[in-house]
Amino acid sequence: MRAFIFTILLFVGYLGFSQINTPRFSPATEIKQMVGLTEIAVKYSRPSMRGRDIFGNLVPYGKIWRTGADSSTKISFSTDVMIDGKPIKSGTYSVFSIPSKNDWVLMLYSDVDLWGVPRDWSDDKIVFSSTYQINKINQPVESFSISFDDLSNNDVNMSLSWEYTSIDVRINVPTRSMVEMNINDVLSNNPKASDYYAAAVFYRQENIKLDLALSWMNKAIEMFENPRFYHYRQQSLLMAANNKFSDAVNAAKKSLDDAVASDNMSYVKMNKESIAEWSKKL
Repeated sequence: MRAFIFTILLFVGYLGFSQINTPRFSPATEIKQMVGLTEIAVKYSRPSMRGRDIFGNLVPYGKIWRTGADSSTKISFSTDVMIDGKPIKSGTYSVFSIPSKNDWVLMLYSDVDLWGVPRDWSDDKIVFSSTYQINKINQPVESFSISFDDLSNNDVNMSLSWEYTSIDVRINVPTRSMVEMNINDVLSNNPKASDYYAAAVFYRQENIKLDLALSWMNKAIEMFENPRFYHYRQQSLLMAANNKFSDAVNAAKKSLDDAVASDNMSYVKMNKESIAEWSKKL
């Protein structure tokens, strides 16, 4: 009898504490992207078409949409950014949109602890709003997708896609100003050869202040105890960028010799090609 009662209690307890786990119709996801020195993160849920007509039907035209499913989509910026020339402070925002047949209005909203579009919507809480022309897609996107493309140190393209529609949102980040501030601070306080080198390479990559960058690179080469092929390679590129092709060829030859000795065939190839190109300009 005791065994029977124990079995019954165990079964009842199991029923009371067990639960059925099923997958969500719109799985949650998070994507992060470093853009220069800025991290951009997006948390959203991904509804799927499942044979349904989406825009103009499931997602009505002319009405505010949560831009995803379930909890409101959220975007975070680790630094201040610019979108369509409008400054956005670092922080986290909800993403809403108003789709129409030819364009979308995209909005960033200051409240973030939301489940969908708030009933007490307030225009005063819109921190950003801009209109984007839609791009038509030939092959349907089954699940709503947000992605980062065309990445550079200073900006990135955020694409929102679903069904036969996508929009592209260009986000600019303050990488250049942040790095320049850091360069000025480091180079004014007993800098090392590697500091001059890193500053020069950054300016060359950004194609700014190339004469100053070359002076820093020359300083770095002088300070290095044993400059390597990659140091001379960067020096040659900066010399060529300043139209000093004779100096560039000489630096490339130094890089080539060390690359051969180091058995680095990638740098051997690059230097040979550059020497041939720059020699024509002497």
